[in-house]
Amino acid sequence: MNVDLQRALDALPHGPEFRFLDELIALDPGNEGTACYRLKGDEVFLAGHFPGNPMLPGVILIEAIAQLAGVVAQTDPVHPALLDLRLTGVRAAKILGAAVPGDRLEIRAKVEGRLGGLVQAEGEVRGTAGLLATAKVTLSGDSPRSDVFDR
Repeated sequence: MNVDLQRALDALPHGPEFRFLDELIALDPGNEGTACYRLKGDEVFLAGHFPGNPMLPGVILIEAIAQLAGVVAQTDPVHPALLDLRLTGVRAAKILGAAVPGDRLEIRAKVEGRLGGLVQAEGEVRGTAGLLATAKVTLSGDSPRSDVFDR
């Protein structure tokens, strides 16, 4: 992965235990991106989901879309990065399949619009079994302040 892609990925606020993007494959800053995640099988949450038949929870597929949408939004050359960016809404989410240990997931996210501290994005996750999830997500954060009254 080139330095710029690695830097964009490293800007995620998530710790390694809750990061569902291993590598950025492509990034059009502020517009769209593609990333991958390898489900290793040793993730703690897999022990209980489901014992003997582990699969990635569907909500984590949605979280992966949101994480990539955040990377895309925060690299926008026109808009400054938002402070404390978080997932605040999920619409039209569909979980269409399951990911199991050993699967390599390809995540895609595209920013559809911005308004102040709100970012609307859509995305999908594909795996060995094809299309696994789609969702529209809303991210929100605080705009960096520029006090016009500073002297």
